[in-house]
Amino acid sequence: MKKIKVLIVDDSALVRKILRDGLSEDPAIEVVGAARDPYEARDLIVKKKPDVITLDVEMPRMDGLTFLKRYMPVYPTPTVMVSSLTERGKKIAVEALEAGAVDIVTKPKVGVADGLPKMLFEIRTKVKLAATVDVSRFARKQPEKLKPITTSYALDETTDKIIALGASTGGTEALARILPAFPATSPGIVIVQHIPAGFSTSFAERLNSLTRLKVKEAEDNDRIMPGTCLVAPGSVAHMEVVRAGGQYRVRLRSGDKVTGHRPSVDVLFHSVARYVGKNAVAALLTGMGRDGAEGLMAIKKAGGRTIAQSPETCVVYGMPKMAWEMGAAQEQLPLEKIPERLLQLISS
Repeated sequence: MKKIKVLIVDDSALVRKILRDGLSEDPAIEVVGAARDPYEARDLIVKKKPDVITLDVEMPRMDGLTFLKRYMPVYPTPTVMVSSLTERGKKIAVEALEAGAVDIVTKPKVGVADGLPKMLFEIRTKVKLAATVDVSRFARKQPEKLKPITTSYALDETTDKIIALGASTGGTEALARILPAFPATSPGIVIVQHIPAGFSTSFAERLNSLTRLKVKEAEDNDRIMPGTCLVAPGSVAHMEVVRAGGQYRVRLRSGDKVTGHRPSVDVLFHSVARYVGKNAVAALLTGMGRDGAEGLMAIKKAGGRTIAQSPETCVVYGMPKMAWEMGAAQEQLPLEKIPERLLQLISS
């Protein structure tokens, strides 16, 4: 079996050693190099042609985001960001996901030597998943930004209708592309994006800076209002839609992972089916696995309208494929056509 060739980029000699030793424990992985900064890494990328790069976010000579943006158009390589939970680190990591990084692994807060081994299982798993992702599109010209939708749909200031979105791998980039198209009068939007704990706040802030909507990380009992978008907190709780006193609100609750995730798209979508029913439209975007497919089916059965992202615009055609094949999605559309179609459906 061909091994996955991995290049480690980190300014800490200790982290490089622990990552090298930890990744090498997996018989499917071969560490072909370890660079202390992007300048060393640049030469190793050309020489070693790695299948996956693990890239430190915060480095003194050049940060990981800047380096990612430089090599991805020339040598598109699946990349897993390794980030601390500093505010700067979180913001850079979120922007890196938009720029083509596949996933994030969090450095532990406590002593590096003691804490890093605990993350090795996660990084081995994410490296192997990253190796299956096609990032060749980043070698091409980046897609144009979607123009804001100005068509006058019947978007009266109702609080009865909701747009629900679910995404995983590639979703941060997809959501950053489509949300700016929604008008400020859009029905309330609720989102579950699989993202590590600590990064969803920065992700919501990033989306808020790009759109005409008010985007924030959801808090328990937040009201879902027109022109607002609530993003589920990463990894800490499931997010559900509930109806209380004639209003839609979100409820955050603890619980085991569902379809391998917390928050789970399935949990959100099932709650939307139960409480919003025919007044909901939902789209399942790019992502690995099957999370959201059964929930999308529940929305369809409750009378809501459902869309899956089509394969040619997905980073990973997993979740949408499952939804499409089981008949949960009524339509399958490329990413750029989804915002306007959602608004057409919600106003009909």
